[in-house]
Amino acid sequence: MLKHKRKFSLLAASVVLALTACDGDDGAAGPAGPAGPAGPAGAPGPQGPAGDDGEGAVASGKLTRLATVPAGAEVTGAFLSDDGDLFFNVQHPDDSNAEVDAVNGRPINRGTVGVLAGVNFNNLPKNIVSSPVPVTDFERQTVMSAVGQYQILGQTGDTFADLGANGLPGGLGVHYSILSGEKIIENENPDFNGFIATAENEGYLFTNWESYPGGVSRMKIVKYATGDWSVTDAMMVDFDDVGGTAANCFGSVSPWGTPLTSEEWIVNSSVNSTTSPSWNDPADTNTDGIEALTAPDFPNPYRYGYIAEIKEPTGAAPVVVKHYTIGRYEHENSVVMPDRKTVYSSQDDTGGVLFKFIADTAEDLSAGTLYGAKLTQDAGLSDPAVTGFDVEWVELAHGDNATIEAWIAEYDGIGSDDYVEGQTSYMSMADVQAWADGDATYPTVAEGGSPVTAGQPMDNRAVFLESRQAARLKGATAEWVKLEGISINHDRVLEAVTGEDVIEDEVVDKAYMYIGIADMDGTMVDNEGDMQLSARVKDCGGLLRAHIDNNYSLTRIEPVVMGSTYRSSLTGAARCDVDQLSQPDNTLVMRDGRVIIGEDGFQENNTLWLYDPKGQ
Repeated sequence: MLKHKRKFSLLAASVVLALTACDGDDGAAGPAGPAGPAGPAGAPGPQGPAGDDGEGAVASGKLTRLATVPAGAEVTGAFLSDDGDLFFNVQHPDDSNAEVDAVNGRPINRGTVGVLAGVNFNNLPKNIVSSPVPVTDFERQTVMSAVGQYQILGQTGDTFADLGANGLPGGLGVHYSILSGEKIIENENPDFNGFIATAENEGYLFTNWESYPGGVSRMKIVKYATGDWSVTDAMMVDFDDVGGTAANCFGSVSPWGTPLTSEEWIVNSSVNSTTSPSWNDPADTNTDGIEALTAPDFPNPYRYGYIAEIKEPTGAAPVVVKHYTIGRYEHENSVVMPDRKTVYSSQDDTGGVLFKFIADTAEDLSAGTLYGAKLTQDAGLSDPAVTGFDVEWVELAHGDNATIEAWIAEYDGIGSDDYVEGQTSYMSMADVQAWADGDATYPTVAEGGSPVTAGQPMDNRAVFLESRQAARLKGATAEWVKLEGISINHDRVLEAVTGEDVIEDEVVDKAYMYIGIADMDGTMVDNEGDMQLSARVKDCGGLLRAHIDNNYSLTRIEPVVMGSTYRSSLTGAARCDVDQLSQPDNTLVMRDGRVIIGEDGFQENNTLWLYDPKGQ
């Protein structure tokens, strides 16, 4: 990212004339006369070199309200194609929204996937004027944008009947049971979008649907000369071979062109847990919510909570592979660095960890080493707007999908008949602690171990099945709250690290991974551990950035722009300023370094923000 540069003007200097007497001695100096008027300013001097980035807070740039979404909705799925097409979704809008806009001819009262048509965001001017805060019912119930027109591509339940055999009889975002074939849910929660181009102005748009069970849709879309889009084919990706999927949240597209979808929600790994998992407790038969997809009893919870890669994404039948190697936790999303080996993943929960995975082989995530981030807070600082963290990486373990899947299979078939009060049929905290302590064998059931591993030789399953607990016990910082979307611009990072001329008309010598934090409370503000921030903006969150070194490793995290919390004069409750960030969720980085941020906040109409770090 280019550093701020300043131009300096040279002011005309006063000229002092030394007068020398002729043919005699100098006389005594007379009194000083009044100062003369300043001379005209000289021509500007050459621009000085850019200074280095400081290690403290980043100067606040400019926020522009790019769009607002209808009442009841959050902004999700912001994705920018290589050609500058900006896709984003309206997640769970209020079903009472009735206003109809001229572009789409239907209300936005169902989960909606769409695009800002008629704009190339790769050539977006700097002088965009903010879209206003909605005031009328029409503005509150439709998508209002500063540029372009929001075009609906699909809504929950759409069958695209006019496409005939290329339609989707079951409906967009609708999920069915693997065993019975019965409809389970019409999902109103479209999240991540990823566009895979197949030719100029056409390709496949993949969309996550975040619920129990989850899923991913694929729509083939075509753009016309007017900038408008048309759907020509639609399907729901088949996850049957991996036992279905749970709560597909945000995601990314790998540098080699495969969507990476994230499973959230299903993992129950409280950071301060002193109890052990009890998914098969007959007194609580709905602790995972996934049983409706695969079986009436208790599916193996260790089969869910991963990053899934959709291979052969443009083929007739995309192939899904769950990468157990990246760890099991509440995945928000992952991002792959330009080396095509290093993957960062965020954990969206109280007491979460920032994870790094380094694959053994480029473009192959089936084997590699998992790490957890250890943070050191800036000394003497606590305000979230100015406090940064140095980052070290704690190595956890090396693993491969095949080995980890074999461990997972040992927990298949566990049901309510196996439950014993006060014990667990799954991994126990005693098991994870024994791994962290370097014990040679797992503890017995009498020592707090679980029946599957009791007394067996130690292995690394704790790292990949109970990743947060393993990372915490090895010293990684497990204190993030609502660690949301993480994003890079691939080309900016590649140029900054390698020096290769990738970005035209700009020399990028530093690039960053941007991080959205929806809440900054709980374990971030409890005055314990590695993160001890003040609670000043705890309800509104903010945007952070992480420095990337020449090995694609994150070395420091610091604030960029925070939300602004104030107290309502009427109720005394904390509120977030409508003109500042309110619980930022997904992020994406444009080629010119600006950042697009989607809100999941308290506002009546959440905002899609455009943030310019240069403040222009």
